[in-house]
Amino acid sequence: MTLLQNPYFVVPLIAWAIAQVAKVIFDSVLLHRFSVRRLATAGGMPSSHSALVVSLTTIVGRLEGVQSALFAVCLIFASVVMYDATGVRRAAGQQAMILNRLIDDLFIGHQGIRQERLRELLGHTPIEVIAGAILGIIVGLGIWR
Repeated sequence: MTLLQNPYFVVPLIAWAIAQVAKVIFDSVLLHRFSVRRLATAGGMPSSHSALVVSLTTIVGRLEGVQSALFAVCLIFASVVMYDATGVRRAAGQQAMILNRLIDDLFIGHQGIRQERLRELLGHTPIEVIAGAILGIIVGLGIWR
């Protein structure tokens, strides 16, 4: 079996890709501009990390059974990833936003001094994580019969 025939690889990859494309669509509608660069960024609706790990957990549960050790490992892994997305990564994004504002205020009027901005969109709101998890379940249940 090749890697592209392996459901434990293909199903999460599909869930991740759908989530990333959905981010482009959501952002295009909300911001009234199309950005392909959004395909390669973190944060936003829905959480592609959540979609990936929950679809992996779902396909493992379907094929190996929810009583398997592999399912338990995937479930714990998914929980950690989703907690991190709404906790640590979201807090880091909020701190980046504050630091960017401080830097902007500090360097106002100083021509020639250019400070690189920190990435602000790192984590997710709980709704974005839940949406990604629901997408992951749907993809995990709907693909690879």
